[in-house]
Amino acid sequence: MSLIHPDFDGPHVVREADAEVIGQAPTTIRLLADSSATGGALSTQRVTLADGANGANPHRHANSAELFYLLDGTAQLLSGDHIVTAGRGDLVVVPPNVPHAFAAAPGEDADILIVITPGVERFEYFRHLERIAYGKVPPESLLDVQELYDTYFLQSDTWTATRA
Repeated sequence: MSLIHPDFDGPHVVREADAEVIGQAPTTIRLLADSSATGGALSTQRVTLADGANGANPHRHANSAELFYLLDGTAQLLSGDHIVTAGRGDLVVVPPNVPHAFAAAPGEDADILIVITPGVERFEYFRHLERIAYGKVPPESLLDVQELYDTYFLQSDTWTATRA
């Protein structure tokens, strides 16, 4: 068992009005705390998905667990070969190396707090996703940064069938 010994001064406080927002409806991401702000303990963001919108395609993290807490709405989450439907107040934690993905349930909205621990510098990853969305870089450019962001993309027949 490994322990993270965070090294940062005082509390890290992010006011809602000060959070950087990536994207626009139906998918917005509020960047809350990057790994460097928490001494490596965690990184966190809030993802808001409208009307069944997709959040993240199937992927895994080699070195971090990912926690999903439903602030509101209903989401579908892939964990391994299982689909979990989570509602307001539900918590889903996916261990390292387990394939996972998330989206708002069909016809539903979802507001999700996501925490990755130990932390990974991910703010630039989300900015990269935004550049892809606006056509500034090609989608396959993510393959070049998988190791940097500990995010390895993969295929999931279970997820594809569920989201079809």
